[in-house]
Amino acid sequence: MTKILLLSDTHGYLDEAICKYARQADEIWHAGDIGTLEVADRLSAIKPLRAVYGNIDNAVLQKEFPLDARFTCEGVDVWITHIGGYPNRYSPRVKNKMADNPPKLFISGHSHILKVMWDKKLELLHMNPGACGKQGFHQVRTMLRFQIDQEKIENLEVIELGKR
Repeated sequence: MTKILLLSDTHGYLDEAICKYARQADEIWHAGDIGTLEVADRLSAIKPLRAVYGNIDNAVLQKEFPLDARFTCEGVDVWITHIGGYPNRYSPRVKNKMADNPPKLFISGHSHILKVMWDKKLELLHMNPGACGKQGFHQVRTMLRFQIDQEKIENLEVIELGKR
């Protein structure tokens, strides 16, 4: 069983509340717009970090992290990208790749809107953790945590970190 903390859109902001939840996870997954290398370094000092770069991330972060991360966790095929859309409204780049080989779990950020939904057509779970940073239009800072246990995604929780 692997405990995951999923976050996105820190935009260079990392507080003790985020770090507290990071310490409780086995892995931290970041869906882009990290903001600074210092945020990534602080997170990776707590637990193993899997991250992608987002549209506000500079060349340093783009060199450190990929546009897409595709990997397997406990038998679950996972794809993380920053700008990906969501079921029935995937971005064109993602939609074209997904048609041939959909993952079991698709994660994106960018919208600052917390969303978890099942894609019936592609038979995958889509997650967007919202935004846990302070920049953007979102009102409440959010993250997700869940477990992957032998191909099962379970115990999903929304973490609200308060107003931005």
